[in-house]
Amino acid sequence: MKMRSVFSMLFALVSALMLGLAAGAMWMVPTLYSQRALPWLALPLGWLLGKAVRHWVRPAGGNAAILAAFATFAAVLYVNVLMAAARIAGLMGLGLVDSLRTAGPRMLLQLAELSCSPTDDVWFIASMGLAAFIALRPAHQPKAGD
Repeated sequence: MKMRSVFSMLFALVSALMLGLAAGAMWMVPTLYSQRALPWLALPLGWLLGKAVRHWVRPAGGNAAILAAFATFAAVLYVNVLMAAARIAGLMGLGLVDSLRTAGPRMLLQLAELSCSPTDDVWFIASMGLAAFIALRPAHQPKAGD
């Protein structure tokens, strides 16, 4: 494998991770505003991440599908961890950053896991599948006359 292709794939992986984290932060806004979990928002987010990965990170294909599913997983994980930190902050009277620092990653991951129901997991898995499907398909090319 050429060094250039290794760096290209590594850059694509980092780009997909950053897209997922940004999408998770975007998802957190309506979730905090409504003060309850909104797992159904994973579907439009998966669709959006699939299109973003296909258009800006990798061309349509297997690698793009894997990266889109990874980005969606990162978004799901990030929003659940942030919501766990927000709950701790609200209960303990701390700021969000203080609760992130105090609880630590292991406790936040465990609290995020406890707060998810099996139905939420179905929404999350469906969104990862949708993201992969969207990234797998080639973009629609308009024909002359369309």
